[in-house]
Amino acid sequence: MPDLTQIYDVAVVGGGNAALCAAIIARQAGASVIILEFAPKAMRGGNSRHTRNLRAMHEGPTAVLTESYLEDEYWDDLLRVTGGNTDEKLARMTIRQSSKVTPWMHEQGVRFQPSLTGTLNLSRTNAFFLGGGKALVNAYYGTAEKLGIDILYDTEVLSLDLDDGFANSVTFLQGGEPVTLKARSFVVASGGFQANIEWLREYWGDAADNFRIRGTPYAQGRMLRELLAQGVQQIGDPTQFHAVAIDARAPQFDGGIVTRLDCIPFSIVVDRNAHRFYDEGEDVWPKRYAIWGRLVAQQEGQIAWSIIDQKSATLFMPSVYPAIRADSIGELADKIGLDRAALEATVADYNAAVVPGTFNSQILDDCRTEGLTPNKTHWARRLDTPPYLCYPHRPGITFTYLGVKVDEQARVIMNDGRPTANLFASGEIMAGSILGKGYLAGFGMTIGTVFGQIAGKQAARHARN
Repeated sequence: MPDLTQIYDVAVVGGGNAALCAAIIARQAGASVIILEFAPKAMRGGNSRHTRNLRAMHEGPTAVLTESYLEDEYWDDLLRVTGGNTDEKLARMTIRQSSKVTPWMHEQGVRFQPSLTGTLNLSRTNAFFLGGGKALVNAYYGTAEKLGIDILYDTEVLSLDLDDGFANSVTFLQGGEPVTLKARSFVVASGGFQANIEWLREYWGDAADNFRIRGTPYAQGRMLRELLAQGVQQIGDPTQFHAVAIDARAPQFDGGIVTRLDCIPFSIVVDRNAHRFYDEGEDVWPKRYAIWGRLVAQQEGQIAWSIIDQKSATLFMPSVYPAIRADSIGELADKIGLDRAALEATVADYNAAVVPGTFNSQILDDCRTEGLTPNKTHWARRLDTPPYLCYPHRPGITFTYLGVKVDEQARVIMNDGRPTANLFASGEIMAGSILGKGYLAGFGMTIGTVFGQIAGKQAARHARN
């Protein structure tokens, strides 16, 4: 058991990727470090347990990435998904720093898969972790233990004493009793508030009860509320979250990556009235998949259904849950509880509007519809080959965008514009500084890794000085 009466150089609140990167960097700089992780050991790692990859800039082929992915292309990809709702200075710094992270990660025990092939078009842009996020988290914890970093599990930090921009201590429960821990510097990497359904209800009302939380149930946002209540500058829209369309049969919490549905570009998606409501073929999947969680959240009952036929059945990563199957569109409507005539009419109208082209699942092809509202702009093919398949969708939230504002040194900024003296932030709790909306596959892990390193380095430097 660590000696909690000592004054640590750096106390890290949180136990996921961003927290671990900060802790390891600080310890390697000579600081004494303690990690305060809300989850039990078996569920340590926050949302990072469910991740698969990290998006990295590179000027040429690497051991795990093909070709090149340069700063301007990366930046353009980010602009496309955020609609410009980003801090360009922080974003470009993150992009440039991402070119240096994979060698460092390898030194900490993280291993990578060979370049990805298949339908996701990510071999050039994203490095995939061998064994996924759980293996990454375990590797970092193994390194942390070897370095002598103290770790407390089952430890929810209740409050942080912040006085005129200076953090003095944190208080948490230990054995049912409050314990106050002092440190010279603090790194807050405790995530967003996506698992706090009551907080989500403040913005979404009863709809929040239909949301599924893809990641950890421990992302309750307590430290976020604490900091905002003490005059830390808010960043990000509280109603925004990174959400994807997941299988409606998924559990409310901790379903992870396997609940995601990748069939949307090759389907039509209908609401409770059996009507289409958005262009399913707007862009390649890694750049557009994150919009679909919010789209489904905006539908009546927060549910939608993808309808495909046998031509497309093998074009996407299958769900962990089996498809609902039927030999006719009418029979499928009966099985999923939609109006038979309405769904048959929607499919008939769609089929009649399809303009034949050269189908190619790897690019923005010329298969489209004409005369529909909305049209499907790519990968549009007639639904005419039974058996027909259906997957039900719910919004699956990964993280919220509300957070605290930081500067290039990962210092938390107060409402009056002053940076805090010894309080730093990394990961989801500050990602709104860069991601105002939308998402780019693997970029959350990039932000957490880059700002985790910056926060750890600056926290250790402050403690030494």
